Amino acid sequence: MARMSNEPAAKKRVDVVIPCYNEVGVLRQSVERTLAFLATQPKYDWRIVIADNGSNDGTSTLARDLEHEYPAVQALLLTIKGRGLALKEAWSRSDADVVMYMDVDLSTDIAHIPRLIDMIAVDGADVAIGSRLARGSRTKRSLKRETTSRGYVFLIRSTFPRLNITDAQCGFKALSRRTVEHLVPRIENRMWFFDTELLILAHRAGYKIMELPVRWDEDPDTKVHILKTAAEDIRGLLRMRFQRGYRPHG
Repeated sequence: MARMSNEPAAKKRVDVVIPCYNEVGVLRQSVERTLAFLATQPKYDWRIVIADNGSNDGTSTLARDLEHEYPAVQALLLTIKGRGLALKEAWSRSDADVVMYMDVDLSTDIAHIPRLIDMIAVDGADVAIGSRLARGSRTKRSLKRETTSRGYVFLIRSTFPRLNITDAQCGFKALSRRTVEHLVPRIENRMWFFDTELLILAHRAGYKIMELPVRWDEDPDTKVHILKTAAEDIRGLLRMRFQRGYRPHG
């Protein structure tokens, strides 16, 4: 008869990735605030990964400083710009059980982090996404941003009617280890369409996607250019719509 161990099960490792481009003004405050919150959440083994993608304002130097100051912080310094590229690199290099990302401005309330991770680690989702448009969410943002978001969801549903999501671009998502290994390498986009492409691939593969209504406050200094991003998204949707569907393996 096998002996039962009295040792507690090892905590699941979670990598919280913060993609950055020229964010030297807010990075330290955001990282330290997140570290303080995660210290109150002992259920998981947390690590913050600062994924700097080609900053030229001192963000990379600050990321290194934070890595030296805090054992739970890791700096990933890339020379090529692209939020999607930064996420792909950070997640692909991670050995964590669950990976997630959130925007450096902390627009999404960080109090949602534990529940987002539970959706993967406890509830068995492959992808968990924050939603600013789902019932129960609370958002503060301009009418322009609100209209753009709802219009984009309409485009997604028109192009992929079975992809039942309410918000593709909220900067607050978590992935299982399986998703990282099987789907992330297949993502082609390096910029803002990265999130939508991930969700389409997960949907095609039959992966479980769960949504979490979130509290979200718009950052007036956002670097998102709405028209440029919208054009990129439309091109991405057309590319995904007319390419052969993904077939899961393994």
